[in-house]
Amino acid sequence: MNRPAAGWIDRLPTDHLITEFSMWSSDLLRIADEVARIDPYSNVIHIDASDGIFADTLLMFPEIVARIRSITDKPIHVHLMVGEPALINQINQFAAAGADAISIHAENTLLTDSGIARINELGLVAGIVLKVDTPVAKLIRHLPRVGFVTLFGAEIGEREGINRAATQRLEEAQKYIAGVPTDHRIVLVADGAIREDTVPVLRKAGAQAIVAGKLVFDTPDLGKRMEWLKSL
Repeated sequence: MNRPAAGWIDRLPTDHLITEFSMWSSDLLRIADEVARIDPYSNVIHIDASDGIFADTLLMFPEIVARIRSITDKPIHVHLMVGEPALINQINQFAAAGADAISIHAENTLLTDSGIARINELGLVAGIVLKVDTPVAKLIRHLPRVGFVTLFGAEIGEREGINRAATQRLEEAQKYIAGVPTDHRIVLVADGAIREDTVPVLRKAGAQAIVAGKLVFDTPDLGKRMEWLKSL
């Protein structure tokens, strides 16, 4: 199985914006070609997985992760949007399929702690995700055990624009991360309504990474788009 070398999260860029390529926005009929096309540019491959209940749309399956894992050694970051009854089982399935990092939602209140513990137990990087209306302070107690903190700047699935509080929330999260002594790197990620006009604002507010979909997959010149992102 292709895998990134141990310690991959510590080797992610620090001098420019990290780009997670969201495969949901790729041409799913040509997913192997799409993985090859983005390989020179992607820092992380992002997989959104939803049960159709926690979030409205049914998204991605472990089999897709296994297929992608077989053709790339880029880190695969799975964002789980699933209800609590399925959470631990889905963590196990996506880990077995080849995920390198799995992020779960703080809104999974009954199983957040055990979910993070299971991800760490499997030797993967754990992450915590907050919906746009969840208080940012909810992430504090999880920081010693996670490597990714992802804040949604819009409602899941919303494409119209970022929430007015999105930048303030990133700044707040950045302060919490800086104030918690840890022996590992924590990457602050912005997700939701990632567009050409919103990325510079989110970056200025403290985002170290973005989850990019149509912004990268639909551009006519991916190389030029990535040059722009790296300049931020």
